[in-house]
Parts: sequence; C-alpha cells; structure tokens
Amino acid sequence: MIPNKIVVVIDFGSQYTQLIVRRIRESGYYAELLPWDVSKEEVINLNPGAIILSGGPSSVYERHAPFVQDYFFELNVPILGICYGLQTLVDKLGGRVEKSSKREFGRSTLNLIEKNDPIFKGIQEKIEVWMSHSDRVEELPQGFYVIAQSENSPFAVVRNKEGNIYGVQFHPEVSHTQYGTKILSNFIEHIAKLDKNWEMKDFIREKIEEIRNTVGKGKVILGLSGGVDSSVLAVLIKKAIGDNLLPIFVDTGLLRLNEKEEVIKNFENLNIDIIVVDAKEEFFNALKGIEDPEEKRKVIGHVFIDVFEKEAKNLSKKYGEIEFLAQGTLYPDIIESKVSERKSASKIKTHHNVGGLPESLDFKIIEPFRYLFKDEVRKIGEILGIPYEILNRHPFPGPGLAVRIIGEVTKESVNKLQLADHIFIEELKKNNLYDSTWQAFAVLLPIKTVGVKGDFRTYENVIALRAVNSEDGMTADWSKLPYEFLNHVAKRIVNEVDGINRVVYDITSKPPATIEWE
Repeated sequence: MIPNKIVVVIDFGSQYTQLIVRRIRESGYYAELLPWDVSKEEVINLNPGAIILSGGPSSVYERHAPFVQDYFFELNVPILGICYGLQTLVDKLGGRVEKSSKREFGRSTLNLIEKNDPIFKGIQEKIEVWMSHSDRVEELPQGFYVIAQSENSPFAVVRNKEGNIYGVQFHPEVSHTQYGTKILSNFIEHIAKLDKNWEMKDFIREKIEEIRNTVGKGKVILGLSGGVDSSVLAVLIKKAIGDNLLPIFVDTGLLRLNEKEEVIKNFENLNIDIIVVDAKEEFFNALKGIEDPEEKRKVIGHVFIDVFEKEAKNLSKKYGEIEFLAQGTLYPDIIESKVSERKSASKIKTHHNVGGLPESLDFKIIEPFRYLFKDEVRKIGEILGIPYEILNRHPFPGPGLAVRIIGEVTKESVNKLQLADHIFIEELKKNNLYDSTWQAFAVLLPIKTVGVKGDFRTYENVIALRAVNSEDGMTADWSKLPYEFLNHVAKRIVNEVDGINRVVYDITSKPPATIEWE
C-alpha cells in the first residue's frame, strides 16, 4: 500500500535520517526515503506531495559533496531542508554557507521571530532544539528571510516569500528537540496541505487481502525465529491463508537458553503449528576454528540456507510444489542494502536479511513489512492480539549467540553464555528493568583472568554485560542500571556459571561502539 501524495525524504547521509520517516508516519502521513541522487522518474512515480531534505556529514563547499537536484524545484511541491538539507538549498539558490567559527552540537534555544508562521502553529516562542553542525548559513538567497534564530545560528529557520520552501538548521526528528514532530507535521499539514493517509488498521486489511489474492490455495513457507518480525508475520499470514502457512523454526544451537521450548509454546498458544528442524550439529561443525566475526556471519548464513533449502524440499515432497517464501524484511533492511551500493557507504557488518537467498530456492517472495519500521510491526502485532511478551522482546541477532562469543564458537562456550545471559535477563525482569532497556545481553570474552573461589585460585573467562537504550538501534546510549542490581547479577553469574570468575559492564554508547560486540 503506497497512498497518493506521499512525503519523499531525501537522504544526505545523516545518522538521524530514518527518524524523519518514522516521525512523519507517526503523525499519520506516508513517507519514503530515497538517496540524494535518485532519478526524477522514480520520484515522480511516487507522486510526491512534499520533499524533505535530510541532514548529512558533508560540507557544501567540499568537492563531490551531495547536492539538491534541480528537478526538485520543478515538481511544484513544498520543500523543507534540515541541517545539511538547509545548507545545500541555500547554496543551490545563491546564498552562502561557510564553516562556523563556533561549532554547535547539542541543545540550543530557538527564538521564534515570526511566531505566526504556519510551521510554528501551536509552538511556544522559545523552545529547546538539537543542533549538530560545524557549518552555518551566512547569507540567504534572494527572496528568503529568517523566521527563527538561535545564539549561534542567525538563520536557524528560514523560508522563501512564496512560503513553499523552508529550512531549519536543527534536527526536528530527534527526541531532544521540543515540538520537533509538531514542526514536521505542521510543514506537511499546513504548508504542503496533505491529508493523513497512513493507519495500521488499513494496512493490515489491505495486506491480508493482497496475500490471499497472491497465494490463492498455494503454500507459503516462513523462516520463523520467534522474534517480533517473524512472529507478527506468521500471525498475519495465518489470518490470510490459514493452514497453508508452513513456518520453519531452525534450532541452530546458538539460541538463548530454553529458546526452542518457548517458541513452540508461544505458537501453540497462537494456534500455529511450526516445523522444528534440529540443525545444531551442522552449525557447530561449520563454525569449528572460525574466530573472525564477519566469517562467522557468512558461515552461519550459508548453513542456514542449506538447512532451510533441504527442509523446503522435504515439505514439497509432502505437500506438492511450494511457490511462496515469506520474509520479515523491514524498511531499514531495504535502506541498508541500498546504502551499501553507494560509493560513500561504509560496510559495518554483513546484513543477512536482504538478498541472501540462492536462486536455486526459486520461490516467489512475500515481504508484507518491507516498507515498515519495527515499531510499526509491533503496532500490527498489538492489533492482531499477539501477547505483550512476544512483541516487546529485546532484539536478537540473526546469527544468534555466535556474535556474542568473541573467538571460536563451541558447545562449551555457548553453554556458558546461555547461562550467564539467562541470569541477566531473568534479573532484569524480576526487578522491572527489562522494559526500560531497549536491548540487554551478555558477551563471552576469550580472555581469562585470575580469581579466587573458596580457597582456590582460578583462571577463568570474563563475561561482559551490555544494556542500551535506543529508539531504533541506529544510535544508542548505555543503560544506567542500579549498582546494587549489577552487583547482584555479577554475583549470581560468578557463583552459578562454571568457568566464569569475572563480570564487567559495558558503558560505551553507539557511536563510537556498535551495540553488538561482533
């Protein structure tokens, strides 16, 4: 479902860009994210009602810096530039942008000059906004004027006389900016004058109908992990085609403690029969001697595909030809896979959700969530009546505990990590801290340290605990868990997990670190 008159967000590389799309959708309008060098035809085909230019790390005066394309102004739709988006607008239209003598990062006070401007409807005269820039506008293009200022940004919000081009120096999409979502929705509602067109109930109804029409009486197989995305997808497809859904759960041996049993129980309660494949030995054999994290991910991906393909063939013998494969691909997966093709992209880790299936599987792919964010999938789950415990599980990586074991993955190392991780999560839930953290887990380190247990000297492994708060995993801050709680968890791990004599807590944010250790 892509509604008429959508908001097109142009990506100039900001770490916050996906948040712009999310904020717009949360306000009830459909938005899509496209690269800055997108073709005119692709934009026109989306029938844009407004264009928003994101921030980015570049400077407009740098050689090969991305720029706002000329045809954007020919589309006759309102344009809003954010941070770098403002600067490239000003530069393109004849204004001047220079490196600022005083860089501005963090909170700043915005003073409204034209408080009656429609973009400020319902907003007080002074608000706190989030700045992140080292360049600033020094001279506006002809026909533009300033409507709000901050201490270090004399042109913090600008517009043209016609009232169809705006620019803001701060980031309205981040939670640190007061009324940030309101500013975005004001631009869409009062300046672009678009009607609300994005509601999850409509999406569910249309997707169920679409799946029924596509599949008919055919069978659909689904790789089920038990996580939020695949669980919601399974319930949605079951609602559409009933028992013609064949969910496959692969036990890789790299799951959390009692994971398989919990998944089976959860889906029994949802009246969905799942096919369980025990492939632990295949995964452990393939991982022997491998320590490099990227290589681990590749090996796990290949083995998973082999196991899945084998099971798919077995099911085809039983049920006849299976045409369709359902995947829980999300919009960030699509964006990241596209970004990796760009010249400026930096590869952080292998992404296994998009484009990882061999042509030999020869299925027609069904991806109902390919334009959704995880919070939108959770909303669908709520509407479908999926229990809170499933919808609010912390994210878990596709390669499982293998990326939380630094070094070689063995049955012994997995067992240690499973027990330590289980203690951590169990205590978070007991102390009502689980829902206040976005993701929490334990990591097994390959180093050993000297310790004392009873009257004996020990030389055993270290467990690192990691807990972060985040909105979407793109950025994250470490969770300030109580000292007494961490002390209790550390004591339990050291006392109850053989081979562990030391526990440390990771207090690094993302960036500079990633959330996972591998």
